[in-house]
Amino acid sequence: MDAGIIIQVVLLLVGFLFLIKGSDFFVDGASSIASILKIPTIIVGLTIVAFGTSAPEAAVSITSSLAGNNAMAVSNVIGSNLFNMLMVIGVSALLGDLLMEKKVLDKDLPFLVGITILWAVFIIVGWDVTNIEGIILLLILVAYIVLLIRGARKSSDANEVEKPKLTLPKSIIFMLIGLAGIIIGGDLVVDSASAIAIAFGMSETLVGLTIVAIGTSLPELVTSLTALKKGENQLVIGNVIGSNIFNILFVLGASSAISAIPLDSSLLTDVLFMLGVTILCFIFGKTQEKYDKKEGIILVTLFVVYMAFAILRN
Repeated sequence: MDAGIIIQVVLLLVGFLFLIKGSDFFVDGASSIASILKIPTIIVGLTIVAFGTSAPEAAVSITSSLAGNNAMAVSNVIGSNLFNMLMVIGVSALLGDLLMEKKVLDKDLPFLVGITILWAVFIIVGWDVTNIEGIILLLILVAYIVLLIRGARKSSDANEVEKPKLTLPKSIIFMLIGLAGIIIGGDLVVDSASAIAIAFGMSETLVGLTIVAIGTSLPELVTSLTALKKGENQLVIGNVIGSNIFNILFVLGASSAISAIPLDSSLLTDVLFMLGVTILCFIFGKTQEKYDKKEGIILVTLFVVYMAFAILRN
């Protein structure tokens, strides 16, 4: 293998490391500041932690959008959402039954289906995601968070405040280090992934759907496997659904609000497949209010088939 390509692969891995550790530092710092300000733990989880696990996708897509690399900005989100639903839920379901919380089944999952349909409509109408459509997605996110916080305030955990892990000065330092790591990691991943794509004759869309998407979804995978290990199986579904909602509304919203994203018509297949998988996960959940080994096998198989299709199409 050419020395230049090896260097780019190393830089890609370093970029992923910066993204993942940067988001960890950012979440720790922000969570501690929230605790110091007496913000309830449940609200911190719904906002700061949710943003934190989507930070790698946001960094890559926003950096790609600013660089005019629209294919990677969008394919990263599609690939990440598919990896979350097919592999994170699929592998977790193979390891143990995943029970569905009523709120997730009745509100969050249908909401994810709805915004996925909305995004598909945006694309079909003009083969792009305009600045105005990006702002619409961000406004929907703000409304969604407001409703989440209102609902959280009515719960039994509304007044529970976690003890700060860090002092205020340390929290600020952690946030700044985390933010720097996310920005540096985003730059490294986009630049090195683009270089690898060119070197191997791969399209940037394929790199975004596969290598970059899987790399930026590692926080969701690690979080879900940790929850499984602790026996908190319901958290897996909430983590995946929340992350996918933030990817569409925040990552795509911010990217297209900064710079309108024209799309190649070939990506419509991937968008429709993502929509189909989202609806399938909703049907699985509604049927028996859990995901078991049978659903796990189906989801993982679909991911393998899709990866084969994406590679052959290239």
